[in-house]
Amino acid sequence: MLYYLSAFTHLFTPLNLFRYVTFRAVMGAGTAFFLSLLLGRWMIGQLRAYKIGQIVRQDPEMARIMHHGKKGTPTMGGLLIIFTTLVAALLWCETANPQVWIALATMLFMGGIGFVDDWLKLKRRNSDGLKEWQKLALQGLWVAIAFAAIEAVPGTRVHARELMVPFFKAPVVADLTVPGALVFMFLVLVGTTNAVNLTDGLDGLAAGCMNSVSAAYLVLAYVAGNAIMSNYLQVPSIAGAHELAVFCGCLLGAGLGFLWWNAYPAKVFMGDTGSLALGGTIAMVAILIKHELTLLIVGLVFAGEAASVLIQRASCRLYRRFTGQGLPPERRPFRMTPIHHHFEIISKERAQAEGRSPDSAENSVVIRFWIVSIVCALLGLATLKLR
Repeated sequence: MLYYLSAFTHLFTPLNLFRYVTFRAVMGAGTAFFLSLLLGRWMIGQLRAYKIGQIVRQDPEMARIMHHGKKGTPTMGGLLIIFTTLVAALLWCETANPQVWIALATMLFMGGIGFVDDWLKLKRRNSDGLKEWQKLALQGLWVAIAFAAIEAVPGTRVHARELMVPFFKAPVVADLTVPGALVFMFLVLVGTTNAVNLTDGLDGLAAGCMNSVSAAYLVLAYVAGNAIMSNYLQVPSIAGAHELAVFCGCLLGAGLGFLWWNAYPAKVFMGDTGSLALGGTIAMVAILIKHELTLLIVGLVFAGEAASVLIQRASCRLYRRFTGQGLPPERRPFRMTPIHHHFEIISKERAQAEGRSPDSAENSVVIRFWIVSIVCALLGLATLKLR
């Protein structure tokens, strides 16, 4: 919205600032961040008033990591991320840009799925929300709608069916065909969404890692939207993608603001409302700028979390199939999945053996995962030059 003030530069020269992507990305991040700080305490109070608290699974697995103290902590804090990103994006993005609307619509749709899931858990007073097939069906529906929108936008239609792979200058597959492109898009969106959801298990973990990913995709979107830079680095040039850099700035600011309240000890959790919205949004940005597979590098923490769950489940099922018995805990690949719980258990046991309080174990695991996420984001950006 404020972008259009640049049309009055002839009346007041400083208004030309609103034309610059970098300026609006920084301002968008600042707007979302300070909005989160201003509204955070009020939203937490409202969630407490309506008794919207975290539901913790009652089973031996959760007892091992002693998370029952988190029960009742306000959840569905993802609403704060969605609202502040939306406000900042509407203020600082060029609202005539269709790619911004596709990204915003994805955030709202995925956040809506997460909201329903969280609401059902609260209503039933257990951890059973939407069934897996229901989530997949809704996500598949959005993939079809979003693909149609992408095909209708001239800037994204040119590369919509290409398969780009990091380190390769030209598309590995020039035309996936419509069915192939839909399947690929479904895998990227669903995979990323659920990976972020699985990562959201420790205070500040998902939010902190997502901030690194958002910052990396801010740069990638800026490069994709700049014809000179994209040509020099030999990556797809996507007309209008520069506005997604501003959008990622807003997403980054909202994530940092939410982390203020979500850092250990968390005063609020994002819930599925936030994790599905964030995962779906960053996946859609990656799809729009043709850096889908770069997510495996930039978001390696998320990929690792999802892979650990798949490995653990596959191991247990194979063992039961061939022996007819459950796989003993000591023979499982991980102590507990997702993998952050594996390291949390080890860290707590080590702290107890050394006579230290195990309470700091969670925070140390989160900080180390943040470090890995930052390094992965830098490695992902390095792929721009390694072609």
